[in-house]
Order: sequence, then structure tokens, then C-alpha cells
Amino acid sequence: MCTTSLLNVVGGEMEADTGAGVSRAEKKALDKAKIVHRETERNVLKTVTRILKKAEDERSEEEARTLLRHPSAVEQVRGRSVRSGQQRRRREEVCDGVEELRTKVSQLAAAVRCAQHLVVYTGAGISTAASIPDYRGPNGVWTQLQKGQAVSSSDLGRAEPTLTHMCIKALHQQNLVKHVVSQNCDGLHLRSGLPQQGLSELHGNMFIEVCASCVPAREYVRVFDVTERTALRRHATGRRCGRCGAELRDTIVHFGERGTLEQPLNWSGAAAAAGSADLILCLGSSLKVLKKYACLWSMNRPAKRRPLLFIVNLQWTPKDDLATLKINGRCDEVMELLMKELDLQIPPYNKAEDPIFHQATPLRPEEELSHTRCLIAPPAGPEDHRPPDGQGPAPGAQGPAPDAQGPAPPAPPPPVQGGWFGRGFSKGRKRKRRKAV
Repeated sequence: MCTTSLLNVVGGEMEADTGAGVSRAEKKALDKAKIVHRETERNVLKTVTRILKKAEDERSEEEARTLLRHPSAVEQVRGRSVRSGQQRRRREEVCDGVEELRTKVSQLAAAVRCAQHLVVYTGAGISTAASIPDYRGPNGVWTQLQKGQAVSSSDLGRAEPTLTHMCIKALHQQNLVKHVVSQNCDGLHLRSGLPQQGLSELHGNMFIEVCASCVPAREYVRVFDVTERTALRRHATGRRCGRCGAELRDTIVHFGERGTLEQPLNWSGAAAAAGSADLILCLGSSLKVLKKYACLWSMNRPAKRRPLLFIVNLQWTPKDDLATLKINGRCDEVMELLMKELDLQIPPYNKAEDPIFHQATPLRPEEELSHTRCLIAPPAGPEDHRPPDGQGPAPGAQGPAPDAQGPAPPAPPPPVQGGWFGRGFSKGRKRKRRKAV
């Protein structure tokens, strides 16, 4: 085959019909030419990258000529550098100053007072105060995995509703919030006392398993994480329906799956609330997933008739440019200021009144050993008032006595095993190991 044909193949311009009648030797020559061409391009990019890292007055004449000979490579490297810097800035956490934060929260409070139909969208950022890590923050799950770092955590069933959860519940009780749409699977909205009809848990609830064979689907609320044995496209929990005997499944919607359960996902409630909304408040969400759900953003309305959008997040979100106001702050701080502006009390979390205890279905005797997860236990005393952020021991609780040399350092948390959170960790680690190989 002539040199021109080889060059056409290498450049990707070979006609479709040239494949007919090509001998084995010619095909091997073509493949080799492609490999050489790719390797040459790779070396050019490496060289151009090394040269562009130098200051212009530090480059030699030969290096300057190299840049002139490869303008497309120069453009490609500079484009990569711009995109890399943009992504780095988007991952940074930015906090507004004290006065700026107060001013923005005052504007938010004014919008809340005027709103006729306020809908709240929540993400992992509202649960970080309960020691549940987020995904894309500086110490988030995916961020740590991208750095090749191990991720560990304690049993997520030990978490309790945060100040933000309790504020949302209070706003709903005052009829200021009409509906809550959450991406979180931690069940803390329901445990705060928010009624299920006012909530859409789009990605499921770690305390709920259902019988999909019953019509309508029968829910079983448990006082432990039901996802111990479940994973992507494997949702059986190992327990069975007390009515029909069918196998129960969890309600978690993993990445790459489409949620089909009516409850607790409640997509119909989320879409109806978004359709009526005149104000949307996004709390602690990167919105990288929620942005894909067109029904939540009223994009079918004319721009002037769409709801006002207020975003509370420390990092950039893809909806920032469309927001009426972006508040760079921690959710608990912002919500505490908002409640003061609205002159509303923040109810403390009272474990004795946690709805999960009266909603839960007890296990049958043969199911007692069907899990190894930590049980959420009711308080031993008559009352167990906790701070709204879920931090600190219960009143009267005694910690371990320090020895003569001072308190022992806290033991590192055990690695997460199984469950909707742990499976994500394992999958990320496996992917990292494959890339390393």
C-alpha cells in the first residue's frame, strides 16, 4: 500500500471502502502506523506541556520553535490547563463573611415570608454535622477515593437529626415549607418528625424495606440499616413479607439505577410540589444529580414565571448562574440565622419522641439473626434531649474514666462494610485498583 494511504488512515481520513481487499500484511502496517502516530502525538503533548510550564523568557530558541511547529498541541495543553484550574476552583469551599452572610440570610428570610409555596431540596451537606460524610466536599467520599485514600466510617444508624433537619421540620409545621425533596438515604428527615406525605426521598431510605409483591407495596420500617446485604441491582434484604411471604427489598436507588417504587421515593409528590413552587431552597447539595431531573426545575415555564432559586452550599453548583441568591455557608449556621430572622424557635431533637420507634415493625423470632447492624435504641430514661446538631452525650451519660496518664486516644472508626454507603466505597476502591494496574 502507498504512503498516502497510510497517512490517510493515521489521520482518520481513510474512505470506508478502502478496507476491501486489504491484505494481512497491509493491515498490520496500518495498525503499526496508527500506534506510531498516537505515540508521536503523546510525546509532542508531553514536550509542549513541559515547555509551557516555563516562563517565556526562560525558554530556549529550540523550545520556542517547537511551540510554533505544533500550534494545535499548544492550544490543547492550554485548554486542559484552563479546565483543570476551573475544576479546582469549583471544588474549593468558600465561606461568606459574617456581615455578608447575615445580609444574604435576611434576603432569604424576606423571600420565605413572601413565598406561597416553598419547596426545599436537600443533599448530603445537611447531614455532615451528624458525622455522615458528603460525596464531593474536600473530605467527601468520592474526593477521598479520587486521591487514592481509604475511607472509613462508623455505623450510619448511630446518626441523629441535625439542627438543619429540625429547622426544616419546624418550618413545615409553620406551613412555611410545603414539601421537602431529599437525595439522602439516611432517614434523618423522617426521624426529625417530618411527615412522610411532605417528603420525597428520591434515593430511598436505609431504614425501610418493602414487599413489592403486595399491592400497594407494603412498607416495613426497621430500627437498623436494612441495606447490609444489598448492592447495585441486588436489593433483596434476606427477610420476607409477613403477609404474602415474598422476599423483601431495600428502597435504595444506586448510581446507574432508576427508582420505581412509589414510596418512599414519592416522585409524584416531588413533581407536583415543584410544579407549584414559587421559591426553591437548595441546602447542602452539589446539584450535579438533581440538575438532571427536569421536572424539579419548572423548565417548561417561561423564565419570568419560574420559581425563585436560593442555594446554600460551600462549593460551586451547576445552578449558581440561575440562582436568585447563592449563600456560601454551612447549612446549620445559615438555618440558625434564618430561624432568628423569622423569630421561630428551633425544636431540639428528642430521641424519646423519634417517630421511628412507633413506625417500626418488629422482627419475627426467626429473623432476629438476619442482620448485624446496630439497633437504634430508645433512651433508658424518661427523656433524652439532645442538642439539635446531634452532637454530645445524652444528659446523665458517663464516658469512660480516664486513667492516670490521661484519656486514651479515640480508636479509629471501623471500615464501612456493606450497605448503601459501604458498597459505594468498595466499588470506588476496586476501580482505583484496576486503574493502578
